[in-house]
Amino acid sequence: MLREQIQCGDHLAIALSGGVDSVVLLDLLVPASIEMQFSLSAIHVNHGISPNTDRWSEFCRDLCRSRNIPLEIAKLKIRREPGVSLEALARDERYRIFEKIKADYVVLAQHLDDQAETLLLQLLRGAGVKGLGAMPVVRNLAQGNGKQGSEAGDEKSGPQDDRPRILRPLLDVSRREIEDYARENGLQWVTDESNEDVSFDRNFLRHEFFPLLEKRFPSYRTTFLRASRHMAEASTLLDELAEADSRECVVPGKLHIEDLRKLSFPRARNLLRYTLAQQGAILPSTIKLEEILRQLLSSGPDSKLRVIFGNAEVRCFKGAVHMRNRDMPGPDDLPAVDWQVPWHGEKQLVIAELGGTLIFTHDSGMGIDLQKLSEHPVTIRPRHGGERLRPDRKRPRRSLKNLLREASLPPWEREMLPLIFSGEHLVCVPGIGVNSDFQATVGEPSLVIRWQPDTRLV
Repeated sequence: MLREQIQCGDHLAIALSGGVDSVVLLDLLVPASIEMQFSLSAIHVNHGISPNTDRWSEFCRDLCRSRNIPLEIAKLKIRREPGVSLEALARDERYRIFEKIKADYVVLAQHLDDQAETLLLQLLRGAGVKGLGAMPVVRNLAQGNGKQGSEAGDEKSGPQDDRPRILRPLLDVSRREIEDYARENGLQWVTDESNEDVSFDRNFLRHEFFPLLEKRFPSYRTTFLRASRHMAEASTLLDELAEADSRECVVPGKLHIEDLRKLSFPRARNLLRYTLAQQGAILPSTIKLEEILRQLLSSGPDSKLRVIFGNAEVRCFKGAVHMRNRDMPGPDDLPAVDWQVPWHGEKQLVIAELGGTLIFTHDSGMGIDLQKLSEHPVTIRPRHGGERLRPDRKRPRRSLKNLLREASLPPWEREMLPLIFSGEHLVCVPGIGVNSDFQATVGEPSLVIRWQPDTRLV
């Protein structure tokens, strides 16, 4: 399995808990790294939940030192949240750590029994086909950290950023085989006492339910795996259907309600779920998702629909669906005091107050006349009201308020645009235009400014 994924020169970071599964995985990866010529390191996440966590960290440190493997230890303090399981909190924190690791892959020791446990837990939670899909051997951390359907569900590969990918090379290996290997090779490991606590759902299944199930259905692990892979395939087909529907219903980059109405309700729900997932939203429950869809389908052209769930906010404007990250600044979050940000020639400038980034590209004859712009200090400021701009030389100066309305910009986005000033002169409003006095002519060194709001919900 490793040979299918790993290339010479790749960097693998093993998630080392100190338990038997990860210790066996480390024992297998050390000789493989020499043979296949990839670099290997380890990451140990100390959740601080058990009184023994420091001892486990020390065990991992000694183990990696004996194998000459670099080890990073991340210490966490997990705060319990009402209605959220400790397991889920620990998992989410773990994946946040994984996202920051500088490696090609984070290698996890999840195995065949974990697959069976995950399937049944998801089934008991009423998950759909994505949640019931098998944990994939490889998935992108960029496509979710476990919140959307937990660990289950094969994920479509897409453009990868600088975050590592998750790799699970032991998914076809049972817990019994792993433990047999550890004993036969004289390996040492630590035991997490919480693994015996049947008040945790996963432990209850592991210690109480599955031993009983195995007496009657000894091959349940491989049977469950086969069922999960069927679900993963069905999930992939639903995503492909949603991609096809989005080509008819998403223009330009926004879900259009009129086109959404042309689909059957299950198909429209599938498209909405897919669109939210693509935006990185923490998906709502099925009941909540259906309620959102019903409100969208019944909304009119002038509807002021606003639905809030998780980290996302859904609104309608002129028949299109707009999604916003609630963790990013909105009109209600603008500072009460005046502010301005100076520009000193940076290629990119983060405007934290507005939740986005200005991108400056040097050009010739397009955008802003660079010489005129630099005659006075350049600053970025928010809207105050009353600003006027003349982007069209053939028309008089007009109020920015009217220009924004004509641009069909949603009202909640109009206050979140950065305004570029040279001295006290309004030079440019990205996406709206450049004041005619500052427009570059053919052959002149110029500057094109683009505003990139942080619309991702992750």
